Amino acid sequence: MDVTLLPGTTRTLEHLLAREQSSSRLPSVVAGLVRGGSLVWSAAAGSTGVEAPLDARDTQYRVGSISKTFVAAAVMRAVEDGLVGLEDPVRAHLPELTDGVGRVSVGQLLGQAGGVQAETDGPWWERTEGGDWGSLLPILGASAVRHRPGTRFHYSNVGFGVLGELVGRVRDSTWRDVVATQFLLPLGMSRTTMRPQAPAARGLAVHPWADVVLPEPEHDAGAMAPAGQIWSTVADLARWVGVVAGTSPVLRRDTVEAMWEPQSVDDARGGPWSVGYGLGLQLWNVEGRRHAGHSGSMPGFVAMLRVDVETGDAVIALTNSTSGFGDLPSRLLSTLATQEPLSPAPWVPREVPADVLELVGPWYWGPTPLLVRATSDGFELGGMTGRGRASRFVPAGEPGTWRGLDNYYAGELLRPVRGADGIVGHLDLASFRLTRTPYDPGADVPGGVDPRGWAPRG
Repeated sequence: MDVTLLPGTTRTLEHLLAREQSSSRLPSVVAGLVRGGSLVWSAAAGSTGVEAPLDARDTQYRVGSISKTFVAAAVMRAVEDGLVGLEDPVRAHLPELTDGVGRVSVGQLLGQAGGVQAETDGPWWERTEGGDWGSLLPILGASAVRHRPGTRFHYSNVGFGVLGELVGRVRDSTWRDVVATQFLLPLGMSRTTMRPQAPAARGLAVHPWADVVLPEPEHDAGAMAPAGQIWSTVADLARWVGVVAGTSPVLRRDTVEAMWEPQSVDDARGGPWSVGYGLGLQLWNVEGRRHAGHSGSMPGFVAMLRVDVETGDAVIALTNSTSGFGDLPSRLLSTLATQEPLSPAPWVPREVPADVLELVGPWYWGPTPLLVRATSDGFELGGMTGRGRASRFVPAGEPGTWRGLDNYYAGELLRPVRGADGIVGHLDLASFRLTRTPYDPGADVPGGVDPRGWAPRG
């Protein structure tokens, strides 16, 4: 997509970036916005800690936990290829893990729902040289599982160290080589590496009460590297946006949609969820709109990659400061949406299969009015007056049968039932009868329909 932002939008975005660099005292910060699969804006502010001239698109920064999205994608490719099941216990692929983490499922680890301890037992792994897989093994026993798996959100860097080893093991390789072969090379992400390659920013800590900086160490995290090792650029991460958005050929669309589904919710105070975790992706509920991606932090660096999954618009922000940049990414993304709103796709007539066309229109679940509307791949069922369970349906394996995709009826089957005249008389949905009139007595409603029909009764 060929997109050119208006000059006023560009000035606003650059002002937001410059103001954040100054107010948050960031040594350097780069950011970019993606629309229609293309990097439509990028800019940089500051220059401290960057040896070469700061290039908004090509300067490398350590992206921290954005690395987890690469590991997760590699796990999901293994699921696509039938090498791994999300319900498999980890010990099915790493048999040395007989207890503890070995009992947790692959899906639970991906969804930060495995209850596994957050960090290693030894020195602060983010600032010390890492060991090999054997050095991580001793902490993965029963004591590593701090909460009953599947019951709560508990962020675990250790869990992604395990997933990195699993990816390498099932491919008879290493997670680094798998990520490079399956994703970096096909996507042309030549500036995404495991260690910094010039031009690269140097990680810095900014003193909280004085305008001085302190270098942070850079190292190979070894077995913990899958949790935060990768270095990348705005231009390369703009390519990775396509994977998170479900528009890249390196992962199937249905695989990415599964990654968007919340596995655990990081909301302790109740109310509508605002932050959750999918299969290797952080999720945000922004006034009912789902965003997916990941934040990242390592000593000396903070990063963000965030995609509005409905529009595909995305923001990338990278800085070489331990203290980070607050809500800058959200403000950049909302500025794009507000000042450059996407035009809706034009309506055009299209073919609708006969077996869908005969189902469209009003149906009733008891006395509750529902409405069936045709979609590009099936139909959607929703409440006509805002009430009622809603779901999308697509053809199931059995002819004339439909399977729910989401919400209450996800995975449930819907069967149109025809009368002797061949006309669909009612819909059989998960044992319910949906009829063309409220409690149609001719539609075999379970429990029967009072033969006196609808009438005022005292």
